[in-house]
Amino acid sequence: MDIYKYWEDCVNQDENALIGYFHQDAYINWHNTNESFTLKEFITANCEYPGKWNGEVKRIERIEDLVITVTKVYSMETDESLHVISFIKLEEGKIKSIDEYWGEDGNPPEWRQKKNIGHPIVE
Repeated sequence: MDIYKYWEDCVNQDENALIGYFHQDAYINWHNTNESFTLKEFITANCEYPGKWNGEVKRIERIEDLVITVTKVYSMETDESLHVISFIKLEEGKIKSIDEYWGEDGNPPEWRQKKNIGHPIVE
């Protein structure tokens, strides 16, 4: 499975392409919001999410049939950006399940800024 193409189709909200990556009985868990989706529900949530998006896979790790990705997803219309860590379980070359953890990008909290600790990972 081409993980870069999968993410490209996700951010492009290409419903027809996305269906082909999954087993029909796949499930997707978004732990930050305590939601579990069937494939059909996931396609709806992903493809009907408002706005135009882009993304960049920052890291991929593979452990047997598990693919772990770190991806930056960002709006093409606003300043909004997020990072998502995805644990993608493959079976026979298709996605059987995904466990994802989404986080909004932003500045460190004020209390850490006041302590003058830490420094930017990327300038």
